[in-house]
Amino acid sequence: MIKLDIISDPICPWCYIGKTLLDQALAQRPDHPFVVEWHPFQLNPDMPAEGMDRREYLETKFGGKEGAIRAYAPVVERAEQAGLKIDFAAIRRTPNTIDAHRLIHWAGIEDRQDQMAMALFAAYFDDGRDIGDKEVLADLADSLGMDGAVIHRLLQTNSDTDDIRARDRQFREMGVTGVPTFIVGGQQAVPGCQPPELWLQVIDELAAKTDAASRA
Repeated sequence: MIKLDIISDPICPWCYIGKTLLDQALAQRPDHPFVVEWHPFQLNPDMPAEGMDRREYLETKFGGKEGAIRAYAPVVERAEQAGLKIDFAAIRRTPNTIDAHRLIHWAGIEDRQDQMAMALFAAYFDDGRDIGDKEVLADLADSLGMDGAVIHRLLQTNSDTDDIRARDRQFREMGVTGVPTFIVGGQQAVPGCQPPELWLQVIDELAAKTDAASRA
C-alpha cells in the first residue's frame, strides 16, 4: 500500500472538489494502492475562535459581494462539473477550523477520518452549517457512529489543539502555501484540484512499477 497524504482545510471549496475528483478516479480503480490520511492547514489561522459573519468575511477578503461573486464563479462551475451542488448563499458564518481539524484527527483514531472530512465539507458547503459550532461537530460525530457526547466534552478542552497548530506550521515550513496538496508516497506532491484522468495515470504508473518490481 502507498500513503496518500491530503493537506486540506474543511472550508476550502477546492479541497472538496479535488477530493471528489480523486474519489471518482479511485472508484474506477477499486484495487488502487492508496491509504489516505488527512492533515491540517488553516486558510484563516488568525480567524477569531467564534468565527466571523460571512458577509463581513467576504467584504474583508474580496472587497464586497461583487468581488466574492467573481472569485467564486470558477469554483461553482468546477463544482458543478464534479457533480457537487455548493450553496454559498446558505453559509452564514466563516468558522475558525481548529475544532474541525481536531475532529478529523479524532475520527482518524476510529478509522473514520475520510468519512469525517467529507462530512464536514458537505455540512459546510451543501447545507450551510457552522462547522465551528461544537454542537454541529458533535452531531456530525454521532452521524458517523462516534460518541458525540464524548466529542462534545473533548471540544470544551484544548486537547490536541497544540498538535494541530504544530502540524499546520510544519507544512508551511515545508513550503505548502495552498490547499489541497496531495503527497504520494511521501515524495511526489500533487498540488491543487486535479482531474480524475491525472489520478488514473498516477495509479496506473504505480501499478506498472509494482508489477515490474515483482518480476525483477
